[in-house]
Amino acid sequence: MPKEEKGQSHSIRPVGRRSPTWCRYQPEEVEALVVKLAKEGNAPSRIGVILRDQHGIPLVKPIVGKSITQILKDNRMALTVPEDLEMLLRKARSLHLHLEKYKGDKHNKQSLQFVESKIRSLAEYYKRKGALAPDWKYTPGL
Repeated sequence: MPKEEKGQSHSIRPVGRRSPTWCRYQPEEVEALVVKLAKEGNAPSRIGVILRDQHGIPLVKPIVGKSITQILKDNRMALTVPEDLEMLLRKARSLHLHLEKYKGDKHNKQSLQFVESKIRSLAEYYKRKGALAPDWKYTPGL
């Protein structure tokens, strides 16, 4: 088991795929919590962290049988753009705003190129998987 360093505040992911015996939540309760947290505006990854830290639910899938994103899809609350792609889009927008102000910043020009490359490849993956519309296109600078 790896030694925990100072400053880390995360738990180790459970090894088993079964619902833990010590977790007292029923599947309906966990699903209701996920929907409630999503209505409050939390992203799926944030919902998982809140469930782990505040409610003592290590993983949703072994308890409910569905992932957080699947629960949100079933309740018609799914994100239009997957969360990881959304974060890359925000980062690209931030870099564009920075480069408008500091046009000679070569380091961040390269960083923007890397981020946009990740966006394009991730978008192609999500189009293949059906998580994005086939006509979705990234337009830089918007």
